[in-house]
Amino acid sequence: MNRTGLTPVATRDIRRLFVANRGEIAVRVIRACRTLGIETVVGVSEADIDTLAARIADDVVILGPPLAAESYLRADTIVAAALSSGCDAVHPGYGFLSERSSFVRACVDAGLVFVGPSAEAIDAMGDKITAVSLAEKAGVPRVPGSGALTDLAHARRVGAQIGYPVLIKATAGGGGRGMRIVRDESELESLMSSAANEAQSAFGDATLYMEKFIERARHIEIQVMADSHGNVVYLGERECSTQRRHQKLIEEAPSPAVDAAMRQAMGECAVNLTRNANYCGAGTIEFVVDQRDNQYFFLEMNTRIQVEHPVTEMITGFDLVAEQIRVAAGLPMSFTQADVRLEGHAIECRINAEDPERNFLPRPGLISRWEVPTGEGVRVDSHCYSGYTVPPYYDSLLGKLIVHAATRQQAIERMRHALADLRVEGPTTTALFHESVLAHDDFVNGNVTTRWVEETFLPLRKAEQKAAREAARQVAPDAQAVAGVKS
Repeated sequence: MNRTGLTPVATRDIRRLFVANRGEIAVRVIRACRTLGIETVVGVSEADIDTLAARIADDVVILGPPLAAESYLRADTIVAAALSSGCDAVHPGYGFLSERSSFVRACVDAGLVFVGPSAEAIDAMGDKITAVSLAEKAGVPRVPGSGALTDLAHARRVGAQIGYPVLIKATAGGGGRGMRIVRDESELESLMSSAANEAQSAFGDATLYMEKFIERARHIEIQVMADSHGNVVYLGERECSTQRRHQKLIEEAPSPAVDAAMRQAMGECAVNLTRNANYCGAGTIEFVVDQRDNQYFFLEMNTRIQVEHPVTEMITGFDLVAEQIRVAAGLPMSFTQADVRLEGHAIECRINAEDPERNFLPRPGLISRWEVPTGEGVRVDSHCYSGYTVPPYYDSLLGKLIVHAATRQQAIERMRHALADLRVEGPTTTALFHESVLAHDDFVNGNVTTRWVEETFLPLRKAEQKAAREAARQVAPDAQAVAGVKS
């Protein structure tokens, strides 16, 4: 997969790495370490003792009870486990403690290499107000909006200035939490209150800010990588507009809405911002793009590896997780901007243990059969296997099905075949849902926005299912009547 070839890490003596995460990303990190000749220790909760990561790591440490607050979110426990197991470094994956600057400082203070950016960079980009300020200084356009809102009167002034609808957002937010669409000033007070309460509960910080709400928006992000030698590179964009309730469902690279000139402009913006933040490691600059005129605006920076990083790997040929580790070890990146060439098209479907027919209700439980597709251009990143029990304590991601082909149309067809070949028995999954999305004309034509799934696809799907049920009910009495005549 890697065009340049990776050599074993030498700088800073990373010989044994602690994986402070679970699920598919833990497996992904372990496999990247193998390519670098690094031993791995994985920290698991009592619910994850039998996960695939625990089976393939060189060593396993039990962090604590199943609840994340008592295991994966215990920075002190993780640092102690890393030290006691003889590790030199810690990889946080995504989620959990990956963007907690306090965790970075705890690792560094203990003499451990943190595979990620500095605590200062995380603080700067984790606070949305600071991040927007840095973006403006770097010449990156932002959505018209405010700084931190001081009170309702301040919010009303900003709303009147930029015009409704507006978006209320938590400065420490993510994943759609602490976010509300306000379509009229009369809704402002109640929605600000609910957003602040949610933000306080989720992040311990109720601070809000306001932005103009873009009705027809695409979510497009730029992958960046930076090292400690002053090198910053962008690796094209990912289209992440197919989402529900701000949670991504399908990602692809490159975006069907981005041409070469726009890609270069967005990429250069991302590089400038990364430099201004004194950032080192893998990161993602997220943009919201107005579909009406393709204007793009800075949204936020994710200071970690993304769930959807495989689509970038598939079209560039670079192992981004291995590159993270090299950079954290103090080595320069193994490639330059001139080496980055985008070849073909890649699509990723997140296979979740959820029931789309019941409002995506999580469906944990025993996987009695797990058979994944194989073949040219097909990749599966997962921690699951036949006989594995999906615990109810964490997110519902079972794995990521990724395909690569020469063209977008060929990639769509390859993904549809791959989804059809996926065999999962036990938990209900989102595989059939993805098949339906990929078959829809809007997706095939690249006309999906961030609200398309909720406002177009799901209502249409429900209407079709209702019509099918009604047709079945009409057929049943007719069949009974025919049976009665024959008898």
